[in-house]
Amino acid sequence: MSLGAGSAHMLALGADGSVWAWGRNSLGQLGDDTTTNRSIPVQVLGLSDVVALDGGGNFSVALRSDGSVWAWGDNWIGQLGDGTTVSRSSPVQVLGLTDVVAVAAADYHALALRSDGTVWGWGYNYSGQLGDDSISFRPTPARIEGLTEVMALSADGLHSLALRLDGTVQAWGDIHGEYLSGGPSVIQYFPTPVPGLTNVVTLVAGGHHALVLRSDGTVWGWGLNNNGQLGDGTRFERPAPVRSTGLLGTALLAAGKYHSLALRTSGSVSGWGSNYMGAVGDGTARIIARPVRVP
Repeated sequence: MSLGAGSAHMLALGADGSVWAWGRNSLGQLGDDTTTNRSIPVQVLGLSDVVALDGGGNFSVALRSDGSVWAWGDNWIGQLGDGTTVSRSSPVQVLGLTDVVAVAAADYHALALRSDGTVWGWGYNYSGQLGDDSISFRPTPARIEGLTEVMALSADGLHSLALRLDGTVQAWGDIHGEYLSGGPSVIQYFPTPVPGLTNVVTLVAGGHHALVLRSDGTVWGWGLNNNGQLGDGTRFERPAPVRSTGLLGTALLAAGKYHSLALRTSGSVSGWGSNYMGAVGDGTARIIARPVRVP
């Protein structure tokens, strides 16, 4: 089983390789060949042998065991990768992709990692999130040149991240007025190394911030921090990675638009950042700038 979430819809992968979805469906993002909102899960039509999935803003992507990628939902800027800008209420195959091992979906763009370690992107590109040194949208996947030996991807908002086999991180796109990787430009139109990061084992892109987990169990983040979503005890934006305080023995990370979560090796969960709607889960609605345990 695995889960994915879009702006207002959820996805679940069944043990049998089926995909189930619920929530908003105005653009067909649930994949049941309707545009009817669903408050209980419905099966996505025509998909089997799925091994991974992710939810974009108002679209969804799925990776099948044969290495093909399928997408459905909103397609106004080519984020379904089928060569059109026609929204789809049932899955269509993303063109030109084979031997894919991982996928990532953001608000309006998507990425695929192939078994040869190359990364391919399609959809919205105004902020350089496709990493092709342009702002031209892509209705079909194009390879991100110069990016090799990648083992994991993450994407959200207007930016993208890649973890390389050597434990370093590359970033491109825009994180809301802050530098992605300490460079001289607010927007990086092609992948750029994030400075000071080594021995990274997992990464996650939030709305306008990013987090990574290092092999020593520490968590580091950069980007927008107005709600304390970096967990360093401040609300100052960070152009380069800073360590989140009090987090050791972390196993997994998750990031929303303005808040963050960590699963600890002990099985407990910590949260921090925007808490206006109780997203941190500590029983309050105050901003949390340092990780606190979710009771």
